[in-house]
Amino acid sequence: MKIAVCIKQVPTREWQPRLNDDQTWVRDQDVSYEMNEPDAYALEESLRLREKHGGEVVVCSAGPARVQQVIREALARGADRALHVEDDALGAADAFTAASALAPAMAEQQFDLILTGLQSDDQGHAQFGPVLAEKLGMPHSTIIMEVLVDGANLKVKRELEGGWFQHVAMPLPALLTIQSGINQLRYATLKGIMAAKKKEIARAAAPGGLTPRLKIVALSAPQKSKQTVMIGGSPADAAKELVKRLREEARVL
Repeated sequence: MKIAVCIKQVPTREWQPRLNDDQTWVRDQDVSYEMNEPDAYALEESLRLREKHGGEVVVCSAGPARVQQVIREALARGADRALHVEDDALGAADAFTAASALAPAMAEQQFDLILTGLQSDDQGHAQFGPVLAEKLGMPHSTIIMEVLVDGANLKVKRELEGGWFQHVAMPLPALLTIQSGINQLRYATLKGIMAAKKKEIARAAAPGGLTPRLKIVALSAPQKSKQTVMIGGSPADAAKELVKRLREEARVL
């Protein structure tokens, strides 16, 4: 079974963002990067499927040279080889542009199954997987919590709202976007880190004529504010007023 897993390099969640001069993205020189967390769950699921059904796991990523940091990490965790579509312009690309960059190179590989994280930690649009599936002409399903392979078919469990789940049957090849928490993540061992140095990273150029479909007009940090309100009256009256405000104003009840 030939499985591809798409991963993205994103700014670390603990890092305090500093915006660039025109306030349309973060200052690249000040950023610490890590693997997108939802993609880490997709990687783990791909490794588990390989352990059950055999085959190989190929890591696919688009972006500048620095993306090899997370590619090497994925190889150290157990992926067999990697495909890197390298272009500096893809560092902050929208989902359509990133999918357009990866699709031609991935189409040549003829994967049986493609896994991506549900969404990225930086932009969070959850569009990359469906757009890539459309460009590759594959059926796709999103928000996956369980994957079962049965010959040339899949049975997947989708998470819906309100605690509901949907069970879907679909043919291979297919693309799935994986929900965080589907599995328990593994971490790279020393043996895996050493082995990753010898694994292949194939490089491909981004196709020409890519036109972004999304433009970030501005970014701003959330404003921190707090207000103390004293509620008078008897304890019983104060409790009733507190519940009313929590329900009608704060909307937490």
